[in-house]
Amino acid sequence: MRLTKFGHACVRVETDRATVVIDPGAFTEEDALRGADAVLITHEHFDHFVEDRLRAAVAADPGLRIWANRSVAGQLAGLGGRVQVVGEGDAFEVNGLGVSVHGEWHAVIHPDIPRVTNIGFLLDGRLFHPGDALTLPPQPVETLLLPIAAPWSKVSELVEYVREVAPRRAVAVHEAVLSQAGLAIHGRLIGGNVEAEIVQPVPGEQLDLGGAVA
Repeated sequence: MRLTKFGHACVRVETDRATVVIDPGAFTEEDALRGADAVLITHEHFDHFVEDRLRAAVAADPGLRIWANRSVAGQLAGLGGRVQVVGEGDAFEVNGLGVSVHGEWHAVIHPDIPRVTNIGFLLDGRLFHPGDALTLPPQPVETLLLPIAAPWSKVSELVEYVREVAPRRAVAVHEAVLSQAGLAIHGRLIGGNVEAEIVQPVPGEQLDLGGAVA
């Protein structure tokens, strides 16, 4: 399995079976979707989901499929079977790559700000992207995609989340709200208080997560 970091919360995951892109939002490089088999969207916020970009990608690639929650899928009306609605407890395959869905709600930003629905995706039982929530995967995972900074989070919560999930590595995502200095500070504070390896890839950087890759 190989992971490529794209802007903010977006990653591209490649195995010998499938190429999956998660959360290509407004801060994501244009080429993130090139050659993908599937797009997985955790929730509707603009930094994770851009309707026009996905519609254009579907028009350009007849094989591209999208899995998302009902709120996101509702904004992609007219794409028919190319868009599949999924929620907590669902499971599906992308060219033989197993994906399960976990979580229901975005983290609370402020009590006066309405919450949106949010789902996380567990790929091959090994890699978990929680979206904008600190959802616990249903089993131990090797790789946790960690939203390292957000209007709804603080470092103490992230430390406890990584400790509870106990992955082998936590890959930082959702970093667009930080300066380079802030990113380094967050990495040191979290990394110094958990056993997991904290990895902070730059956009375009690839990580070999082990296993076969096409």
